[in-house]
Amino acid sequence: MSETPNDPAGSTHQFQTFANQAQSDKSSGPSMALIVGVVAVVAIVAVLVIGLMMM
Repeated sequence: MSETPNDPAGSTHQFQTFANQAQSDKSSGPSMALIVGVVAVVAIVAVLVIGLMMM
């Protein structure tokens, strides 16, 4: 009986393709640090505007 050959290069290539897709999915959107930074800037500007309006 003949067995199908096990090609480790093929499975390695498939894994590398999977890993690259998973990494590109993570980097496709904005990072959490960027979102937190934008929210912080908006909050600071809002506090300054409200403070200036109360004077």
